[in-house]
Amino acid sequence: MRKRSIFTPVVLLSVLLTACGQSGADETSAPAETQAQTENSVSEADAQPETTVPVTTGGTEKIKFEVGHLNSTAHLLAFVAKEENLFADEGLDVTLTQLSNGTELASGLESGKLDAALIGSVPSITMQAADHDLTIFGGAMTNGHGYVIKSEYTKDLDSWDYTILQGKNVAVAKNTMDDLELRLLLRDAGIEIGEGEDQVNLVYFDSQSNAYAALSNEEIDACSVYSPYASLAKSQGYEVVYYDVNFDQFENQPCCRQVATTAQLTENPDSYIAFERAMIRAYQFTQENHDKTIEDVGKYIDIDPDLIEIEVYGGFSSSHPDPDKQATVRLKEDIVSLGLIDDYNIESYYNTEIYQTALSQILETYPDEPVYQEMQKHFDEFE
Repeated sequence: MRKRSIFTPVVLLSVLLTACGQSGADETSAPAETQAQTENSVSEADAQPETTVPVTTGGTEKIKFEVGHLNSTAHLLAFVAKEENLFADEGLDVTLTQLSNGTELASGLESGKLDAALIGSVPSITMQAADHDLTIFGGAMTNGHGYVIKSEYTKDLDSWDYTILQGKNVAVAKNTMDDLELRLLLRDAGIEIGEGEDQVNLVYFDSQSNAYAALSNEEIDACSVYSPYASLAKSQGYEVVYYDVNFDQFENQPCCRQVATTAQLTENPDSYIAFERAMIRAYQFTQENHDKTIEDVGKYIDIDPDLIEIEVYGGFSSSHPDPDKQATVRLKEDIVSLGLIDDYNIESYYNTEIYQTALSQILETYPDEPVYQEMQKHFDEFE
């Protein structure tokens, strides 16, 4: 194992793609195909095609609603709901603001700059355990995580698994699902974390974009990835070590959740129910309008449309608004088992009524819609 030197990450492979809003939150970068950074504001199209679900609320005055997200195709439901005017249909004037990690998103909620945020389940849980009064009320993406490695380590191999990371320096975004899943795999295999030849050296970064940028440095051998970085890495010549969707123990893994402060959910339930209706309708749209979904996502995540299609429809992840409470409780138990947090009562920080009410309202209007029926079955099974 070569010793890791102190270095400065290279210029991020990213493009600033953030909607300009009133939240005042800092903008951060999204992955791009070239090593360049530009600043672009995402504007609404002057005219949008009709969606498959008609308008459910009327009136001209909209409620301002600030939503934070990451530079990930994982958060496509918010992108689609915005671009297809579903938020507006539900009476909301939504601004989408891109931030770099869960800590920044949580700070936006607690400062009142954000009304809702799409935050990774691991940072959501760790902050709840640290007495941050943040409540999970919906889902964003399931699975969609893994690791990539430089091709020089696989060129003479027919196959490999996560044990290929032994003796390697691995860039990891801290306090993420990527980190947790690898730690669980290493623990179960009896592999230690450290700088020995039989160990895995985890080198932490404050965001996925910084961890991925470090992969171009010679001291880093492999890197954690979430959607869409796996496809981006493959297009740039790296090899996938594994996708979490390939492991039975990570089935239905709740990657990102919809989060808000408990006070806001209590004080303004109708606004969050309207937000959830739009997210549910966006999910239905993604199931029936693949090409337009890819186009909508491309306005926020500036990578090749073919890579967006792989991430969204390639079977490595799914973007679903269901809260998936059972899966999130199991995830909390995994985090506790690794000693990363003390156990706590997650019931106080989980609200499934928002989603249940929103879905019930939509089903009252569209009782025969197959996608909504399937969503009800999923909720009944995993609530």
